[in-house]
Amino acid sequence: MRISKSLLNLLVFLPLFALNACGQSSNKQKSTTKTVTMENVISKPENPYYSNTETKKLDISDAEWKKVLSPDLYAVAREANTERAFTGTMWNSETKGTYYCATCGYKLFKSNQKFTSSCGWPSFFEQDNKKSITFKEDNSYGMKRTEALCGRCNSHLGHLFEDGPEPTGKRYCMNAISLDFVPDGVTPNKSKGNLETIVLGGGCYWCVEAVYENLEGVTKVISGFSGGTVINPSYEEVCTGKTGAAEVVEITYDNKITNLDEIFQVFFTVHDPTTLNRQGADIGTQYRSVIFFKNEEQKKAAENLINELNSKNIYPTKVVTTLEPLKAFYPAADYHQNYYENNKEQGYCKMVIQPKIEKFEKVFKDRLKKK
Repeated sequence: MRISKSLLNLLVFLPLFALNACGQSSNKQKSTTKTVTMENVISKPENPYYSNTETKKLDISDAEWKKVLSPDLYAVAREANTERAFTGTMWNSETKGTYYCATCGYKLFKSNQKFTSSCGWPSFFEQDNKKSITFKEDNSYGMKRTEALCGRCNSHLGHLFEDGPEPTGKRYCMNAISLDFVPDGVTPNKSKGNLETIVLGGGCYWCVEAVYENLEGVTKVISGFSGGTVINPSYEEVCTGKTGAAEVVEITYDNKITNLDEIFQVFFTVHDPTTLNRQGADIGTQYRSVIFFKNEEQKKAAENLINELNSKNIYPTKVVTTLEPLKAFYPAADYHQNYYENNKEQGYCKMVIQPKIEKFEKVFKDRLKKK
């Protein structure tokens, strides 16, 4: 995709939006938003065997799995390694939702089958169905244990012990890295006609979300997190800058009404893509300028656009927007969704978000949703 003349003209004469401190309060607020439902929550374009709906057993060689799994996941799933206890927050998370095999996407547990165990690994007292997990005797390290394996791809998940709570008395002790989690109200990968998704990070997700919600052809915008090493991180964890995750929005759009070119036009207009790990006073990798691509088409389009922006010196300094493969998207808590719409009277919304929306509406006046 070549950069359009309209985009070049727009970026030459349009001053960059000044992003001030995000000012996001960690105090959880009650909102009137309904539970969010969205598409493509778990997206693993690098893994062609991953599916949240397929149940047919897989017979894939370790050599092939090694090509599509991260080294850490491969070591646990295919070599039966064990991650250290108390990794991330999944072991004591009480968020309602569903747990899937991180290797193949097979449904394994529901959150109402989970309990917090002092062992430091995610623990469950019951599996989703009798086929979701299989077992075999494990006599490694001089111990006699029962190994738990994914019923679809035969990957190592953890072990089964007989010291769990009622009503089963069992403890499915799982490695967190072997699990993907989808909160309730979120619909795993489904395709709907002309709808496509793209995940973008341009600093404070409240600001980016509020702008895209006004673009004609965009059907849904969800604030959340992508990238990093922690599964389903909390907002507070991401704010530390230690998870590697970025604040992002997942944009669902109708490709018959808008397209990737226009999505990128808005993206490179509403934030500063030349400041590394920073937007205004918001500093840290969680505020990096990033495009999470789910396929080669998105990657190539982004590469071509960035190269052309740099070659034509559209900005005073080079674009530092990173391109990263989309491995998973985790929605933020409900009170972060539609934040501007639900909190218009707050100072941050009035002083920071509202001016951005007004400028966006002026620049893209012919592409605004009809009120």
